[in-house]
Formats: sequence, structure tokens, C-alpha cells
Amino acid sequence: MRFFDFTRSPASARLMLAFAEERGAPVAALLSAAGLSRAQLDDPHTDITALQELRIAERLLQALGAAPGLGMEVGLRYSFSTYGIWGLGLVSSATAADALSLALRSMPLAYAFSLIAFHEDADTAVLSFGEPDVSAGLRRFLVERDMTAAARLLHETLGQTGVLTRFTLRSPEAASPELQERIARQFGVRPSHGAAANTLGFERRWLSQPLPQANPLTVAVCEDAGAQLMARRRADQGVTELVRGYLAVAPLDRTPDLPEVARLLQLSERTLKRRLQDDGTSFRALLIDVRKQQARELLNNRALSLSDIAEQMGFSDLSSFSQAFKRWFGVAPSRMR
Repeated sequence: MRFFDFTRSPASARLMLAFAEERGAPVAALLSAAGLSRAQLDDPHTDITALQELRIAERLLQALGAAPGLGMEVGLRYSFSTYGIWGLGLVSSATAADALSLALRSMPLAYAFSLIAFHEDADTAVLSFGEPDVSAGLRRFLVERDMTAAARLLHETLGQTGVLTRFTLRSPEAASPELQERIARQFGVRPSHGAAANTLGFERRWLSQPLPQANPLTVAVCEDAGAQLMARRRADQGVTELVRGYLAVAPLDRTPDLPEVARLLQLSERTLKRRLQDDGTSFRALLIDVRKQQARELLNNRALSLSDIAEQMGFSDLSSFSQAFKRWFGVAPSRMR
């Protein structure tokens, strides 16, 4: 969950809001879910948290539906200019290998939620995209978005079309034929679904390719500025907020336990308990608080039956969900709805 360790520019959030507005989604609801205003997103000095961007993505899917390929449509809108100093450093690198090295060293300056790794396989250079531990629909959207945005960066950095030889996704659901054709025209290969891993591949010879906009002075300035920016953006969040953030984006039907969260935060269970206690709370209290909020949000979605909500939240049946809901709120979920 390294994306929680740093705040980020609002540029990616603004891009998703623009996409939502074009599709007729309620932008005010997306902003409200993230606790942000338009003025904040338009302020170049604003930093937002990874959780705020996730909230916008969640509401976008609720408004438009989590259709396969939606993440690709959003990802196609990212370009090197979206990433500011980080993107400029990539396109100014001497070779594609230098750009890739810089990208991986300064990944917190990107907007990816996927865990990106690189390896070389025979004659192919491969970028793999580990899936973030969030709900299924949001996970597919983020992986599609991150992979398509990375493909666009590769395309812009090399100044070439049709570079990819591999675009594989684990998700079995394919995007529309029209969108797949757009991807194929721009990147040279159609997305392949139901694969063993989420990967982008291209011929290794491209790694040594001199880049058309190479400028060593610009790269040096960008790398120095990027290091300073990462130091400033390292999220100064307490343990309580980090735990709350992880619980809020974990899959609804799989409740994380304290040992799992302690491992993610690289703390011992005893230390995590003590630090939460110092903040006047506990893991159980935070978990209940987050689950209550999730239940209320799902209850507001009239398209979901109470049985649907119980299933999504991982309860064995409606009766178990109703009993938990009564403990949390003092009334039955049907009464509150």
C-alpha cells in the first residue's frame, strides 16, 4: 500500500472529474465524497491524499457503472504533461532505459495504485502491474487506468506508435470492440483478457533507443526537483489515519485483521495497538466506524436490495447483517432506508 505513504498532485483527480463531467456524472457528488472543492483542485499548491483520489474513482464508478474498459478510456487521457516535473524528466531522458529507471525510482510522483515492477524476459521488456487490495470493480478500473496511462507514457517517451507487443490483463471481462480497436491502433496490440498477470511488453531493443527530446540538463533539474517534491509529499499522517485509510479501501467482503494491517504498516502488532491507544482509539473501534460508513453508503444506493448489501459486505445472510446494523445504529436497515 505504498501509495498511502505520499500525498499527490490533484491533476489526476481533475482529469477524472473532467471525464465524469463529459459523461454527465454528478461532479459535486464526486468532490463531496473526497472532501474537496473545485477551488482546491484548481490550486497548483494543493496536495491531496491517495484516499481522496480513490474516493473520486469510487464515485465515478457508482455514477457511470463499472463497465469493462472504463479504466482504459480514462487512462488514454493521461499524458506526460499530466505528471508535471516527473513526466518532463521521463521524456528528457537519454534512452528509454534511463527513463524507465527514473520512473521506477520516483514512482510516488505518479498516480498509480498498481504495484509496478519491471523485468526482462528473453527478447521482451515487461512491466507488471500488481493489483491493489480494493473492491473488485475498483481494482479492475485502477489496473486498466494505470496500464493504459503507462502505455501512453511509453508511446510519448519513445515518440513512436505501435511499440507494445503485449497488453495482458487478468480480468476476464473485455472492453468493447471499438475501444479495443482504438488501443490496437495507438499501441500496436489488442488487450488480451483472462491472462495470468497484468503486463505490458515491448521489444528489449527499445531500451537502448535514444529519445528524441533528450536533454541531460533538464533531466538533472527534474530529478533534483522530484526528490525534493517526494520529501515534501511524504504523507505526514498518524497511524490512526493510515489504518482508517486502509480499512476504507479494502474489499468489502474481506475484513482485514490487525496482524494484516500491522504488516502493511511495517509495525509489530503490539506497537500498532499501543499507538492506536495513544490516539484514544483501537483497531476494533476504527473497523466498526469504517464498516458503519460503508453500510450507510450502500444503503443509500436504492438499486441494491438489503440482501445484496449483506452479500457485498461479506455477511453470511441478511439476518446477520441486520443484527450487526442494529448494534451499530440502534435500528434495522429497512427502517433507516
